[in-house]
Amino acid sequence: MSAAPAYSEDKGGSAGPGEPEYGHDPASGGIFSSDYKRHDDLKEMLDTNKDSLKLEAMKRIVAMIARGKNASDLFPAVVKNVACKNIEVKKLVYVYLVRYAEEQQDLALLSISTFQRGLKDPNQLIRASALRVLSSIRVPIIVPIMMLAIKEAASDMSPYVRKTAAHAIPKLYSFSLSLDSDQKDQLIEVIEKLLADKTTLVAGSVVMAFEEVCPERIDLIHKNYRKLCNLLIDVEEWGQVVIISMLTRYARTQFLSPTQNESLLEENPEKAFYGSEEDEAKGPGSEAAASTALPARKPYVMDPDHRLLLRNTKPLLQSRSAAVVMAVAQLYFHLAPKAEVGVIAKALVRLLRSHSEVQYVVLQNVATMSIKRRGMFEPYLKSFYIRSTDPTQIKILKLEVLTNLANETNIPTVLREFQTYIRSMDKDFVAATIQAIGRCATNIGRVRDTCLNGLVQLLSNRDELVVAESVVVIKKLLQMQPAQHGEIIKHLAKLTDNIQVPMARASILWLIGEYCEHVPRIAPDVLRKMAKSFTAEEDIVKLQVINLAAKLYLTNSKQTKLLTQYVLSLAKYDQNYDIRDRARFTRQLIVPSEQGGALSRHAKKLFLAPKPAPVLESSFKDRDHFQLGSLSHLLNAKATGYQELPDWPEEAPDPSVRNVEVPEWTKCSNREKRKEKEKPFYSDSEGESGPTESADSDPESESESDSKSSSESGSGESSSESDNKGQDEDEEKGRSSESEHSEEEGKKRKMKKRKKVPEGQEGGSFSDEGSDSSSSSSESEMTSETEEEQVEPASWRKQTPPSSKSAPAAKEISLLDLEDFTPPSVQPVSPPTVVSTSLAADLEGLTLTDSPLVPSLLSPVLGVGRQELLHRVAGEGLAVDYTFSRQPFSGDPHMVAVHIHFSNSSDTPIKGLHVGTPKLPAGISIQEFPEIESLAPGESATAVMGINFCDSTQAANFQLCTQTRQFYVSIQPPVGELMAPVFMSENEFKKEQGKLTGMNEITEKLTLPDTCRSDHVVVQKVTATANLGRVPCGTSDEYRFAGRTLTSGSLVLLTLDAQPTGAAQLTVNSEKMVIGTMLVKDVVQALTQ
Repeated sequence: MSAAPAYSEDKGGSAGPGEPEYGHDPASGGIFSSDYKRHDDLKEMLDTNKDSLKLEAMKRIVAMIARGKNASDLFPAVVKNVACKNIEVKKLVYVYLVRYAEEQQDLALLSISTFQRGLKDPNQLIRASALRVLSSIRVPIIVPIMMLAIKEAASDMSPYVRKTAAHAIPKLYSFSLSLDSDQKDQLIEVIEKLLADKTTLVAGSVVMAFEEVCPERIDLIHKNYRKLCNLLIDVEEWGQVVIISMLTRYARTQFLSPTQNESLLEENPEKAFYGSEEDEAKGPGSEAAASTALPARKPYVMDPDHRLLLRNTKPLLQSRSAAVVMAVAQLYFHLAPKAEVGVIAKALVRLLRSHSEVQYVVLQNVATMSIKRRGMFEPYLKSFYIRSTDPTQIKILKLEVLTNLANETNIPTVLREFQTYIRSMDKDFVAATIQAIGRCATNIGRVRDTCLNGLVQLLSNRDELVVAESVVVIKKLLQMQPAQHGEIIKHLAKLTDNIQVPMARASILWLIGEYCEHVPRIAPDVLRKMAKSFTAEEDIVKLQVINLAAKLYLTNSKQTKLLTQYVLSLAKYDQNYDIRDRARFTRQLIVPSEQGGALSRHAKKLFLAPKPAPVLESSFKDRDHFQLGSLSHLLNAKATGYQELPDWPEEAPDPSVRNVEVPEWTKCSNREKRKEKEKPFYSDSEGESGPTESADSDPESESESDSKSSSESGSGESSSESDNKGQDEDEEKGRSSESEHSEEEGKKRKMKKRKKVPEGQEGGSFSDEGSDSSSSSSESEMTSETEEEQVEPASWRKQTPPSSKSAPAAKEISLLDLEDFTPPSVQPVSPPTVVSTSLAADLEGLTLTDSPLVPSLLSPVLGVGRQELLHRVAGEGLAVDYTFSRQPFSGDPHMVAVHIHFSNSSDTPIKGLHVGTPKLPAGISIQEFPEIESLAPGESATAVMGINFCDSTQAANFQLCTQTRQFYVSIQPPVGELMAPVFMSENEFKKEQGKLTGMNEITEKLTLPDTCRSDHVVVQKVTATANLGRVPCGTSDEYRFAGRTLTSGSLVLLTLDAQPTGAAQLTVNSEKMVIGTMLVKDVVQALTQ
């Protein structure tokens, strides 16, 4: 018999005889009806014998629940249909019962027997729904029934039912916390059984139950650890997040910290290296002593299970779920070695394209990461630039990240961005930007004056909030060096008439009072003005007026005695009790009386005590003690249910507890072969492929050989593991033998490479560079040798066959050879500005000299004199000097031409002089000089090379190589050599100077000595310090110079305004604020000496 239609097409029609009316009008009887009288019709429909009407009624009831309507009064009518034979109706009845079983417990208990029968239903969905309803009836009396149902469901053939059983466990545990120990043990047994389940559908749910019921029972995870790691990639996204969070805590209790030995190795790498040589020299008699001392310095070897976790979670960084990516990111941050954490940066930056809610959470975590691991996100600086459409919270978080990432290299770009942000209409964002400028000035001393000048210019802004925030930040910056900024304090004092924001007025008054000795004439007048308006001021301003009066009374009582008494009298009767108390307290301290004379003697110590400068720190500095990605980290407060991240153990627990007796999923040899094939995608060895923190290594870019070596050893501690079959035996031997072996092997391979590699092949993959994170210095030597073979330019290889005959001589080791091995061990992934200690002697001569500059032999232009690049003792008879010729480099106009002078003071000819593998910071490049085939004893030679310093004073580190040796050298340019002269007219100079104001202008006052007041001397000293061209000027006491930076072509304009008395003012205008600041210092130093 056909069922009646759900909605009658005829508005005036009615149902057939014996059938209830359930809706005349589609709009009134439809799902969106708000007429509660329809419940009577629904009850009639549920009581009918027609399944179609029951199904229609249940659909409408479930729709009501979805809209938030209360359908609890239908419970008796619905619960009667729990035994309906129609599966579709039964499903919807169970959905309804799950929602209202807790509210209507008595009626639900009447249907317990039906639910129990449902647990035996052939349909897995009905079995799961029955268990779900049963676990929703929160009545202690049915705990035994629920326990039995969960146990049976845990053994069900359907993984969906087993998953539902795992969901029911925390429900039972949460509403019945009074479970006795026996019942809890039964639940733990079920969890243990389900943890052994091999299906991905159950894994996430049972781990969640484990976290809720017994997170302390780590022993339950041991046997299932590897299985969970392998299943992780196929689990649903919600389960992946739960499992990764649990495995993060598990790994922190079972593995050693991958960074535990890094600090030890970084502190004294040379000592460890030379120690191994000494042990070797002592002979076999010292083996016992060496073996006892070795464990203290034993290099860190990652546990294979630790590596398995990192390898299997890495592909999830490409997940479409932001929660999964965030979970993997926090796992890498808390568990991965320092050199491998950088892989998460690109994935997190990708999440910034998501919705604002996702951006907010991700940026919170990035802000915390960027404090400790700044290098990770530096390549993605532009991704954190602020868009006008971003919400205020996102803008402020991006601002926080930009401030954390600011360093001496990128600070001009960051400050230029900040200048744009200040013009925003969002006042909260503008205030945060000004605070960010203050933090940059605090952290980077070179731009402090630039930022301060920019903030002072903001004081003339029309927006009062901008001015107020600038005053507060200037106050904090002036505390760092108040003696140099008396003019700024005077300027701030004049603003008291205009600024009305209480915090800004209070900051100005505090500054004037604290440094009143710098403004002795202005301070009393400010107090006079403030006394006039005292009664109308805000409380915070009144308190600072009282402080100002007290300090002036103690330092200048003649002028301010009456004013102070007047202010204290006004404050004595103020409405605010804090102000009244402060006035009485201050009067007793500063005004001597018979009763309070003892304290008044110490008034100056109390009021005028030197105060430490405030430390402007990120608000995210201390958040890393919370686990990243957690609610507690987001709120910066411990949330309910938060579990602390355990500390790393001192000694690694027994790894054998994770061994499984019958690893069924590894029996099939074919699957092993498939895994080997899949490893380039699934099992990238981060230890070998991730070079530095700031590097972004994609899985596709990593070599297959790296993957194989990492999977065999379980850790990627050396890029030469694939060449050493007996790696495990080598690690147990002394470090000296390993050093000797690696040196010989490296040189043999190098000579073979020079013979065999064709000219067209560039071995230009730096994927193995990350193995420098190995703690063994010998391993880092091998790495450097290997890299040198790979990146060797083809132009050198043409001339190498004759040199291969001298290969046997290269194996001999002399005492001076040790200098070559030290730099690789001291140069593992480090910031570009850090120079190794072994190069200290080479870098001593890289400072500016003030002696008369001699013209270079090859260039008529005056420049910095000869600097030592390699001493003849360190170079075994080869002495190398360099000069900056100030001539355009023929190969590339953006490069600085450097003349390298070689001289051979040894008794043997030096052959094959060329530039080796350079290890350069980002942006810096080198154009090598042609190879010098031979340099006879006593002979000298000169070569020209080009270096693009990328408008920075960072050192260019490279190797000078001969046929037998390699010398690590470094060239650091003075800032004046980074530019070329520009010739322009006076009008052009003034026009360009007008465009470069504000933060692009740096001004310094100086006094010229008597010997430096003639035109000739001034011009000579300025042009000797900086490669600038003289600009004609109409006045005799003003000097102008112009130039452009070589790389970016940014203008550098220098103006010196000298008075006959010797007083002078130096001004530099340039977009490159760091270069401008450094140039001012260098020119002032040259002119005043």
